[in-house]
Amino acid sequence: MNITELTVHELQEKLKNKELTITQINEAYIKQIKEKEPEVQAFITDLTEAAINQSKEIQARLDNGEELGNLAGIPIGIKDNICTKGVKTTCASKMLENFVAPYDATVMNKVNAEEMISLGKLNMDEFAMGSSTENSYFKKTKNPWDLSRVPGGSSGGSAAAVAANMLPWALGTDTGGSIRQPASLCGIVGLKPTYGLVSRYGVVAYASSLDQVGVLTKDVQDCAMLLNVIAGYDEMDSTSVDVGEKDYTQALQKDIKGLKIGVPKEFYGEGINEEVKVSLETAIAKYKEMGAEVEEFSLDIAQYALAAYYIIACAEASSNLGRYDGIRYTYRSPEAQTLKDVFKKSRSEAFGSEVKRRIILGTYVLSSGYYDAYYKKAQQVRTLVMNEFSKAFEKYDVLITPVSPTTAFKIGEKSTNPMEMYLADICTVSINVAGLPGMSIPCGIDSQGLPIGMQLIGKKFSEETLIKAAYAYEQETNFREKYKPTFKGGVQ
Repeated sequence: MNITELTVHELQEKLKNKELTITQINEAYIKQIKEKEPEVQAFITDLTEAAINQSKEIQARLDNGEELGNLAGIPIGIKDNICTKGVKTTCASKMLENFVAPYDATVMNKVNAEEMISLGKLNMDEFAMGSSTENSYFKKTKNPWDLSRVPGGSSGGSAAAVAANMLPWALGTDTGGSIRQPASLCGIVGLKPTYGLVSRYGVVAYASSLDQVGVLTKDVQDCAMLLNVIAGYDEMDSTSVDVGEKDYTQALQKDIKGLKIGVPKEFYGEGINEEVKVSLETAIAKYKEMGAEVEEFSLDIAQYALAAYYIIACAEASSNLGRYDGIRYTYRSPEAQTLKDVFKKSRSEAFGSEVKRRIILGTYVLSSGYYDAYYKKAQQVRTLVMNEFSKAFEKYDVLITPVSPTTAFKIGEKSTNPMEMYLADICTVSINVAGLPGMSIPCGIDSQGLPIGMQLIGKKFSEETLIKAAYAYEQETNFREKYKPTFKGGVQ
């Protein structure tokens, strides 16, 4: 039995039957990290030493007959833009290289309340700006399926660590596809919840009206279990929505007869790889076999979402990143002589090129004379996108689209062409613009042996419907047995 290949619900079963101990589980994952991390490069901060002591202490309490929660002692990884008290929270940036968070984010409080054990903080694109995890100040994370390729981004460290069995599950954030796209490229399950379902308090902001914490897991059941942990109203977050207590594992049902599925044809047009299209068509045919009602329709406003997204996201990034001034808790240039130097040199030296690009673009679209032409117009388009999706959900329960136009691309292939990189998000950004839930599940493997993801989109706060649709497909196709990384190739 390979412990690290088990899902969390399988680990729970073995703990319950006393086939495994909490210490054995954590030691197995730590061994896997030592073996695979030199190749994959998913971690920024390693917490495995503390994890061993924590696992022994929890196991001792269990042995003494103490009542513990179902998830006590289960390992987890945390994307490095989620504040963790007493531990570095760097956002993969030189700007926050030595920043130690003085408090826990709300999602961390919830994870800690379950007594899960964090094995480390995970690599990402700097300040979550990117689609490949190549923009990290510290390292470039590799895709476990092929080490010469990217894992996607910005939650690439989280996705790669789960795919490489260095973690059973992880937390990520999604601003324009940053959970779903790496989940697709790494062959795992990724869920971006509805905006407002999960607290953003203590999550370092990139674009406040788009950011959302979500989960990356090995299968759909684990996805529902971890969503149960992190979802819920938080008075510390003014955008948090109270939808009451829900148990998302109740949605793990195989029967989807009568489920109405919409297939927006604009998401299958030019630029979508042929093998991706074929895999999606096969998956959609499977849903028909299972009794779902499937219909193609037009969602034409979605084509404008990418432009609106980058204007809104960059404008909010320009505002949010204004706080990194070299004065308080951030990097300060040793060359600075004057106050003006502190601002100018610290920001110039500590921000990477992609972050600078987005700050400049955001400042431009917010500037006098251009605000109405760009930012205001983008917000108007956002309303149209929301309305178009609302109209679609009057008729359909779920929409199915590709997650990414292609499978994982080579490291360095798109890093010199920002426009090409931005187009990698074309299938995912509209969901953030509209504040909807979106989910990526594996649905195929291309001719190069790389995973292909399918995106399920639901109306606001309909996570149960997405989980039900995803679970039914997972059980029907048994994708966990088919989609396992092979660790092909490699780059130094």
